[in-house]
Amino acid sequence: MSENKLQATSHLDDQPKNALDRAIIRIGNTLSLLFLLTVAISFYEVVMRYVFDAPTTWVHETAAFIGGCLFVFGGVYAMASNKHVRVVLIYDNVSKRAKHYLNMVHHIVGLAFALMMAYASYITVESAWFAPWGEMRLETSGSAFNPPYPALLKAVIFITLIILVVQFVLHMIQEIQALRNKHDV
Repeated sequence: MSENKLQATSHLDDQPKNALDRAIIRIGNTLSLLFLLTVAISFYEVVMRYVFDAPTTWVHETAAFIGGCLFVFGGVYAMASNKHVRVVLIYDNVSKRAKHYLNMVHHIVGLAFALMMAYASYITVESAWFAPWGEMRLETSGSAFNPPYPALLKAVIFITLIILVVQFVLHMIQEIQALRNKHDV
């Protein structure tokens, strides 16, 4: 196969497979600008601490929260853009039909993992958002700044895992359709 055909095939494989994937990629590209905000506030902290000897109480936790949220979202972004980890030694050397079967195995295992993680995440969100007596109270960091970032990050993780579950289901449906129709996804 020529180099141009390989690049064209690779490019098509990396395209979003459905509307959810397209939305995730658009949102992810926009959210990636928050990395610049993280750098900016970290730079602000360095200047305040070492130039003015007036360290902040909020920068470190805010930067960690933003970075954590972005890294969690990176999982669904990788799935949407087909950039997730794969054993290409095998995958790249099998037929398109075999790739669909390998994708199905990936989606089934991934769905099981995402469902278990979503369940575990729900338990942590529940304890981070509600007191044992049922009253809503957000878990905080316990620092001098004391933001509710732990509770918010746990909610972001839970929501992201639910999105990942939906992604796996949609991708499985597309693989099944491709295997039935003998068309590429």
